[in-house]
Amino acid sequence: MDHLRILGGTPLWGAVAASGAKNAALPIMAASILASGPVRLAVVPRVSDVDTLAQVLRELGMAIAGKPEDGLRLETEDPRPVRARYQLVRRMRASFCVLGPLLARRGRAVVALPGGCNLGPRPVDLHLRGLAALGAEIRIERGNVIAQAKRLRGATVSLAGPRGPTVTGTANVMSAAVLARGVTTILGAATEPEVVDLGRFLNALGARITGLGTPTLRIAGVEDLGGASYRIIPDRIEAGTLLLAAAITRGSVTVTGVVPEQLSAVLSLLEAAGAGVQTCGERVTVSAAGRLRPLSVVAEPYPGLPSDLQAPCTAVACLAEGRSTVSDRVFPGRFAHLDELNRLGARIGLCGATAIVEGVPRLSGSTVASSDLRASAALVLAGLAAEGETRVLRIDHLDRGYERLDEKLVGLGARIKRADARVALLDRRR
Repeated sequence: MDHLRILGGTPLWGAVAASGAKNAALPIMAASILASGPVRLAVVPRVSDVDTLAQVLRELGMAIAGKPEDGLRLETEDPRPVRARYQLVRRMRASFCVLGPLLARRGRAVVALPGGCNLGPRPVDLHLRGLAALGAEIRIERGNVIAQAKRLRGATVSLAGPRGPTVTGTANVMSAAVLARGVTTILGAATEPEVVDLGRFLNALGARITGLGTPTLRIAGVEDLGGASYRIIPDRIEAGTLLLAAAITRGSVTVTGVVPEQLSAVLSLLEAAGAGVQTCGERVTVSAAGRLRPLSVVAEPYPGLPSDLQAPCTAVACLAEGRSTVSDRVFPGRFAHLDELNRLGARIGLCGATAIVEGVPRLSGSTVASSDLRASAALVLAGLAAEGETRVLRIDHLDRGYERLDEKLVGLGARIKRADARVALLDRRR
């Protein structure tokens, strides 16, 4: 397994294009089960999560041709398989998004309870409650959700949870409802751009969904969905990570091909901290000439700061001047990266569900290990700014959700190399 060797201290400069959004591509790929004709997807990111979901779909009778960089073609070859097995679903939570499409299209689904990054409790009860409201019979046996229905029926479904709307739950229920008999109203729906993109994709197949981007969705069920060609939206999480990299290295980076409105929360955070922010069309530039002012980071549902950017923001706060605070209202326990940042010389402590970050003038390179996808990005950002060499282990997490992030950073002037992880692991143990 590879690791990254980062020689820090170099400001990043230049422009880089955003990749397709992983968090949009995965539920859209899963929803392709609903289509009666071929689906062609453009701007699919080259990340390992896409490869994992492709394996899941192939085992569910889908034929998948092409490469992400050239576009994927998905079509049902065998409509009989309905089981998504644990060995694959455990790798990432987004695999659970096949539940709604399988149930609606094939009348039965057997899907292992999901895995993925260890971010604390993330129950799927809202998914199951929503599908049950549509008339599905649901039970859990031996770690599998077993759902069946001859045909779903429209209903009013509430998906509001204690920590805000459920994104994957909205995806599952919306995907199931498009083939239900009658009208479904989803209350408390997630409004994230990735959910909107899924809805637009379903409408491109012939679904009738209104209210996208609002907490109330109205879905008039149809008898059948056809095929379509569709382009995935840009990845706002990748774009935000690259802009935060500009801030932490005191450089200037332009990310192209983005929707600036989808980045407003992170851009406002950086502006308040003293970074320069410019937007023009589909381009966003962030510049920083010196230490930033303290950050007040609060991750919350859209349009708030994404929880997926909380860890990278924490890395930036490590070098800000003064005391910053970081809290996460979506995943309050998402702080596994703090100890690793402290290994680099950061001064971070937890006070209840809030991280208190005492800014330091500099970080020092060391060997650190990623605990999850976004924590790995935080460690890479910290390594870019640290003095000396930082080695980041477990970058399989990074490759799950970022398309060639190390190569993109090298294109901006970073000094990064992939190397054999066994050497770095020995150094860490010493």
